[in-house]
Amino acid sequence: MSATLTATVLDELKRRLAERERMLRREIEEARAAREEGRTANIGVVVDRGDEANQHLQAGIAHLERERDLQELADIDEARRRMAEGTYGECIDCGRDIALERLRVQPSSLRCIACQEAREKRGPQLLRDPLDR
Repeated sequence: MSATLTATVLDELKRRLAERERMLRREIEEARAAREEGRTANIGVVVDRGDEANQHLQAGIAHLERERDLQELADIDEARRRMAEGTYGECIDCGRDIALERLRVQPSSLRCIACQEAREKRGPQLLRDPLDR
């Protein structure tokens, strides 16, 4: 574990992870409720092709947002696992410490900013990699 991660700092980061998890779970539940409400509200409604295309587009965007939120929840679980095993705060690519400022902003970070930027510059196909968090 990174030398800069004192027990106090680690507790702060654990709280940040818990707060983010609560927010994501609330967003997912609200989106699910809105989706269900939309399904029942549109039963029997005839729409034109433009409205139908817009509904499909909105559904696609909502799906991607939900997938992003679910991935972030998995990232939070992974961060907790790394905390438990003592590797939290170490870049999985170069092994150096991840800056505390970065961890405070994104406590589930796997990479230091230099390695993350290099990864993103290599192309969008890598963004689908499950280790790309």
